[in-house]
Amino acid sequence: MGFKANARKRRDAASAAAGPQEKEAEEYVGEIKCDVAGCDNWSDKKIGGRKLAFDRAVDVWGESGLTKDSKRVTVCKSCYRAWKKAKKDEPTEWT
Repeated sequence: MGFKANARKRRDAASAAAGPQEKEAEEYVGEIKCDVAGCDNWSDKKIGGRKLAFDRAVDVWGESGLTKDSKRVTVCKSCYRAWKKAKKDEPTEWT
């Protein structure tokens, strides 16, 4: 047996001796709500939320479609995907 085979055997023996390791996954509770009107999802970075410039968000949802009127708008993952899909065919602002 080679080095890796011995290490694998020792690792399996050590994990069996330690006992079962069942970790209970805690459900993440969000802190920041999505700023799109009518959306009740969380827009925390940990669960896929993003921040967009207010002007870019207005292009898709309009001013009445946003609940917050600041420079940056926080959106959840599903709203970000909707925004990205809506802006897909438009040329970039950099050129």
